[in-house]
Amino acid sequence: MAEIATVARPYAEALFRVAQAGNLAQWSDLVSELAQVGAHADVLAYARNPKVSDSDIAATIQSLLKSPLTPEAKNFLDMLLANGRIELLPEIGAQFAQLKNLAEGAADADITSAFELSAAQVSELVATLEKKFSRKLNPTVTVDPSLIGGVRVVVGDEVLDTSVRAKLQQMRTALTS
Repeated sequence: MAEIATVARPYAEALFRVAQAGNLAQWSDLVSELAQVGAHADVLAYARNPKVSDSDIAATIQSLLKSPLTPEAKNFLDMLLANGRIELLPEIGAQFAQLKNLAEGAADADITSAFELSAAQVSELVATLEKKFSRKLNPTVTVDPSLIGGVRVVVGDEVLDTSVRAKLQQMRTALTS
């Protein structure tokens, strides 16, 4: 997978430079949509079909997007199609998000909870986590009942696991050692 990341990096960086010159939030939404469409197996299969023209693929992708394509975005999509690199869209989207977070001094936080959290609980947790990690966090909350209780937070390569399951595993390790 390192090869995909390496090939996608110049595309993501170029797209980010264009986005910085315009509306970064609007570009971020568009790149996210493109990444989701580009990750869909049916879209990739359609794009790999040698009987389908690049213009038909571009039109299909445009029809799947909520946001309209700017001329720059259309050129970007056409360039990816011409070079046979449409499968890079998910990785380009991920790298674009990292560049955006870096520029904003923010990070994505994957929060997994044993139970559904209310909006107030999420905002309180995020405020506490922002102090701990010393940066603004963009939370994504999921529920995993196997945690039994507590939360597990992943911010970049840092993991904060306060779940009951993790504590039980630590106890098991201590008892069997």
